[in-house]
Amino acid sequence: MHSSYTRADELSKQVIGAAIEVHRIKGAGLIESIYEKCLMRELQLRGIDAKSQVGIPIEYKGYIFDETLRLDILVDNCLLLELKSVEKVHPIHKAQLLSYMKLLQTPIGLLFNFHELQLRDGIHRMILPGANL
Repeated sequence: MHSSYTRADELSKQVIGAAIEVHRIKGAGLIESIYEKCLMRELQLRGIDAKSQVGIPIEYKGYIFDETLRLDILVDNCLLLELKSVEKVHPIHKAQLLSYMKLLQTPIGLLFNFHELQLRDGIHRMILPGANL
């Protein structure tokens, strides 16, 4: 089992509650950056350590590429959050989250689609292959 899996699993429940609170107050259909700012504030109010717009350097055989990927929110260095506000979540959105998870070796990722009328319909939980074994 991944060393951070249990912590990420516990945090995912708390973060889902925080995201639902943001969606309850702000509603559906705003732009992603608004949800990101509101969710960061909600996590702060709940005492949950999180960083937004975290850069992910890309390294290959000792070479670090100039282009850095940016993930939406990293919670306690063990849980990745990808925020969307789209009509439909497509496989590319999940692939994006999984790519970030692989690059940072993060055991769990949550994809939130704030466009849904009920946020519970827009929550997708992903586990890094092998992280929970």
